[in-house]
Amino acid sequence: MQYTLNQLQIFLKISQTKSITKAAEELYLTQPAVSIQLKNFQNQFQIPLTEVVGRQLFVTDFGKEIAIAAENILNEVYAINYKTLAYKGQLSGRLKISIVSTGKYIMPYFLSGFLKQNPEIELLLDVTNKSKVIESLENNEVDFSLVSVVPEKLAIDKVELMQNKLFLIGNNERKFKLKSYDKSIFDEIQLIYREKGSGTRLVMERFIEKNNLPVHKKMELTSNEAVKQAVIAGIGYSIMPLIGLKNELIQKELQIIPFKNFPIKSNWHLIWMKNKNHSPVANAFLNYIKKEKTNIINTHFNWCEKY
Repeated sequence: MQYTLNQLQIFLKISQTKSITKAAEELYLTQPAVSIQLKNFQNQFQIPLTEVVGRQLFVTDFGKEIAIAAENILNEVYAINYKTLAYKGQLSGRLKISIVSTGKYIMPYFLSGFLKQNPEIELLLDVTNKSKVIESLENNEVDFSLVSVVPEKLAIDKVELMQNKLFLIGNNERKFKLKSYDKSIFDEIQLIYREKGSGTRLVMERFIEKNNLPVHKKMELTSNEAVKQAVIAGIGYSIMPLIGLKNELIQKELQIIPFKNFPIKSNWHLIWMKNKNHSPVANAFLNYIKKEKTNIINTHFNWCEKY
């Protein structure tokens, strides 16, 4: 057999995503290039690694075993590279973090300085919804997770990063002239929701239930960005985190509707499983966060205090 490390990496990604298209996207390769490498890898085995039923790709039981072996081989290769750098006195290794989708507006600022100080570190950042973030944490697939709603049933440790504020927002077609509206405003508007499993949706639903708001649901969408664009287009209104609205508020594409019980406040936390044995890279990042978070917030997020 003459399979390459590149083929192992591509097949592992295909087994994880169950899709040649998604694997190509995550590896920054073209779909034909991934398909060719999968074919070349398959040609070295007499037993099928994958099968297509309808239009869905499935990894066979044999393929799953090969994927596990591929991951082990790649991990050993990474370990060799990291040990080489360690002997040179450089901090190196993988830092794996899963974050909820809204976290993409803040996490890069908490990572940037650390990665500049340690250029040999490889970052794996997974942006998804809250349910999948917690799942990756439970499965010990990541070092840390970033959430705005801390899971209640998991034994975790955490460090608070910054405050999270949610407001009722709409586009600027309608003028809201009162300084503050009561819950009757919800009789007049239709709300756009995030999908089930989203942390934003969970906070939103808890608030609606607690305040007995007369909500009319318009639709649900699978990302904050999609919700934001739908609100800008005038499809409806939503309750959204302030952190992702800076440019749209400045450009007056969106407005905050002055409802008396807003904002809804929570806190962003970096969390990890209790008693987790952190790698040197993860420990270094945690120390960096504890030392630098106040400076990062003051430098990049002072604008939030205006709202």
